[in-house]
Amino acid sequence: MVKITYIEFDGTEHVVDVPAGLTVMEGARDNGIKGIEADCGGACACSTCHVYVDDAWVGKLPAKDPMEEDMLDFAYEPDPKRSRLTCQIKVTPEIDGLVVRLPERQI
Repeated sequence: MVKITYIEFDGTEHVVDVPAGLTVMEGARDNGIKGIEADCGGACACSTCHVYVDDAWVGKLPAKDPMEEDMLDFAYEPDPKRSRLTCQIKVTPEIDGLVVRLPERQI
């Protein structure tokens, strides 16, 4: 299991164990994390699983692909450096301890 910390906009923290092989979005969904809607179910066809990756993790994650970059244009207040779609981040042992912050709202 990989520990991921999801921080809601109001500061509420959820530290959850997510099985390797899932996505960060699936970890949120399976643990009832509010604020990640995932309307498209993880197909990278919307931006409702948008988060801000903690600064310490930005350079440690795989790069965004062009499809994710395009979808982030539709996210609420995207940050060019920290914004990611959680459906595009695979859970691996290398991201144990990942911290993501949820935006005020999803679009």
